[in-house]
Amino acid sequence: MVLGLMTVRPMAFSVVLHPVFLLAVLPLRASPAAVLGEPFQWMPEILNVTVQSKLQQVNLQWTVPNLTHQELNMVFQIEISRMNTSNIIWVENYSTPVKWNQVVHWNWKSEIPLECVAHFIRIRAVVDGAKDPPQRSWSSWTSWKEVSVQVSVEPNTLLIFPEDKLLEEGSNVTMCLMYGEYVYNVSCKLQEKPIHEEPLDSHGLIRPFIFSFVWTEILEEPKNFSCETQDFKTLKCSWEPGVDTALAWHQQDSQNYSLYESFSGRHELSDHRNSHTWQITEDSQETYNFTLTAENNLRKRSVNLIFNLTHRVHQKPPHDVTLETPGATEANMTWKVDSRGDSYMLLCELELQHQREVLHAHNVSVHVSGNYLFRDLEPDTEYKTRVRCADANHFWKWSDWAQKEFRTPEAAPSQAPDAWRHVRSENGSHVVTLFWKPLLKSQANGKIVFYNIVVENQDRPTESVHYSVGAPALGTQLSLDPSSYKIHITANNSVGESPESVMILSNNSGHEEVHEKRIKGTKDGFHISWEPVSGDALGYVVDWCAHSRDRHCDLQWKKLGPNTTSTTITSDAFKPGVRYNFRIFERSLQQDAQLIEKQTGYTQELTPLENPKVNVSNSTSNSFILSWLDYASDFQSAFVEGYRVYLKSKDMQCHPKGRRTSLPDPEKKTFTVENLRPESVYEYLVVPYTSVGLGPNETFAQVATPDENSHRLLQIILPMTLCVLLIIIKNPHLIMHVKDCIPDVLEVINKVEGPKTQHIGPGKAHAEDIPSKPLSVPTENCSSGPVPCVFFENFTYDQSAFEAGSHGLIPGPLKDTPLQLGLLTPPDKLLNVLGKDYMKSLAESPTEETSLIYVSQLASPMCGDKDNLATNPPMPVHCSEYKMQMALPGRLASPSLSENNNPTSRTLSGQGEQ
Repeated sequence: MVLGLMTVRPMAFSVVLHPVFLLAVLPLRASPAAVLGEPFQWMPEILNVTVQSKLQQVNLQWTVPNLTHQELNMVFQIEISRMNTSNIIWVENYSTPVKWNQVVHWNWKSEIPLECVAHFIRIRAVVDGAKDPPQRSWSSWTSWKEVSVQVSVEPNTLLIFPEDKLLEEGSNVTMCLMYGEYVYNVSCKLQEKPIHEEPLDSHGLIRPFIFSFVWTEILEEPKNFSCETQDFKTLKCSWEPGVDTALAWHQQDSQNYSLYESFSGRHELSDHRNSHTWQITEDSQETYNFTLTAENNLRKRSVNLIFNLTHRVHQKPPHDVTLETPGATEANMTWKVDSRGDSYMLLCELELQHQREVLHAHNVSVHVSGNYLFRDLEPDTEYKTRVRCADANHFWKWSDWAQKEFRTPEAAPSQAPDAWRHVRSENGSHVVTLFWKPLLKSQANGKIVFYNIVVENQDRPTESVHYSVGAPALGTQLSLDPSSYKIHITANNSVGESPESVMILSNNSGHEEVHEKRIKGTKDGFHISWEPVSGDALGYVVDWCAHSRDRHCDLQWKKLGPNTTSTTITSDAFKPGVRYNFRIFERSLQQDAQLIEKQTGYTQELTPLENPKVNVSNSTSNSFILSWLDYASDFQSAFVEGYRVYLKSKDMQCHPKGRRTSLPDPEKKTFTVENLRPESVYEYLVVPYTSVGLGPNETFAQVATPDENSHRLLQIILPMTLCVLLIIIKNPHLIMHVKDCIPDVLEVINKVEGPKTQHIGPGKAHAEDIPSKPLSVPTENCSSGPVPCVFFENFTYDQSAFEAGSHGLIPGPLKDTPLQLGLLTPPDKLLNVLGKDYMKSLAESPTEETSLIYVSQLASPMCGDKDNLATNPPMPVHCSEYKMQMALPGRLASPSLSENNNPTSRTLSGQGEQ
């Protein structure tokens, strides 16, 4: 077995102690004291030496055999050596009274694990104190007793001692490492850090090593230890326990707490970490001396508390709290307390709160019950009141609060509504819009239910009209005759009505004409000032629209005193680029309001965002008029100082009048452009200009001047058109009706090959290509019997049918191109559609490249089902006019006929019905 962390293999170690006995031949009659001398008289005798490995503790037991006194105070000197008897590591003097035949106990804890090295212990004694029989010196030492723990280390094995050592945070521990054979290069680390090592044996034979490290929590002393009573039956003691020292993996429980009362000698273990309830006995004990002890496996911590019971009374909260409200501004509060008699005085503290704010606090002395009257309360308001009490003679602490919430009753409104009006004339009447602001809560004294409006005609005092407007409306509109009126407005709740707000409307209200002054605002608002008109003004009113661009302007007003001739208007609703109009009214003593001034301005002017929409009128061959009457300059983002008209011709040449013309009058919204050329195109643009810039740069609009002779053509064409219409109306039979004939069809004839060397001249066809008799189209029978029809044939040639090598009917009408639609028009217009170039190319084409198809026209009565063709050929009947035929190019031929396309039902369908 090897001790230490050395990489070399140390020598085996063993210690053999050889006790030496002193043999002496003593005379049988001699006493031990006489032979050995006086020091042997009270020499201790070691009874037992044991080791507690878990605690690393040595327990020593001894006795004093020759003690003749009943009790003697003695001092025992104890020495402990390590590894050998000459290496003394501990000397201690232990004083204790000793009785005859008493076993004395003593223990010692080693800082080095006892498993790592052997220890030796011995003891001697001396009498302590002058009153005892004198002893001139120490007794002799006892023999050395070895203290060791036998440990067997197997080869290839490591052992560390002590095992499962429980330590407090911040304390040190010495550990040793023991390893068996075949173990080399051993090193130790704690949290990845090497551990400091020291050899135990300075001779180099045995080299175990020790190292230190820090452990966990330290048991703290309890804090804020106090005890109190509420009923003189129990004491409730509480404290702050501090950190929990429990270690679950080491099976270490939390520290426990116990209370010891020294006067009664009672000791109780607490079931809780931070409190304990102590039962008060009936022995009328007034003073208590408590010791609170916290203890775990490592140590104990204690605190003391001494107090008089009557000085530690924590009063119970008041009870039976009531509140009565005899009026809208008063409340009477009553409560009761737990008292020990009329001689026991309590001090109670009261608080009145509104929305968590303490409005009132007061102290009241009571014996059994108390009351207090709160005054100057607000009507229709929620309050909370609370009360707590404490011992007035020996104040310890306040009781818990007892609280009560209540609401005061409503009262009639105390303030007249702040009202204003807006008057405009409409169809000979005054349209009066009344506005009023909601009363403050402190003014309304309750919930406003409705507003009363009384309108008195000043010209006819007996006439008055009553209106009622329900809350929460803040305005109404009236239509009044052009007379003088006195208007009364009151706010009403469930209790009563407010004082009235009075306004006078004169005959000319809404017709005042005053000068408008421009003002410049800032980002904070507008500063407005004015000159008083009369010397007996009751006050002034400034009104404006908070949202001047909206249809609902949200009228705002500010009332000022008679000595105020300026004010600053601020609002979060003010925005840059918006014009705000302010009106200043002077209120007379008769409550009449006269408009004395208008002011308008911007908090910040911005460049215009839009140009006027310009209309062109009175256009002649050499002039036209531009107008933008609908352009509302009042709603622009800055003051419009005028307009600029830009004009240029189509070829980008400037007009002789100039490229730009400025109109400095913003009210002038028309401009006449003259000296123009007939039948010419001009471009124009109108933009406003302000102090901060021009309107947006937009695309120029165009206008064309007419021909100067165009009016003469109208004088000729209009009479002729009227004459033609009159002739048609008087002779309706001139109109041809063709709805009784069936439409045309196309008949495809198989190509007849001719000599390829022959040349066909323009407009000529091969005789071989013309069939002797075309295919006839059968007709259907009418319900009255068979009615045959004849058809006249003329041929329009199409090359595509011959190239396809097919023979059939081609349905119409032709819808693919404009040329195909042209076939349905009169022949003279069809020739125009085809054009000269195409006819020329068609005539120059050779015979072998141009194949023609016959297109026939026929007529037949329209009856029955035209989708089914008759099986017998019809008899000739004259019922169709002859239609001119033309040559049709192959690329304009219709698609081949499918089985679902019936030629009779699709060809020119609808044309005969027109």
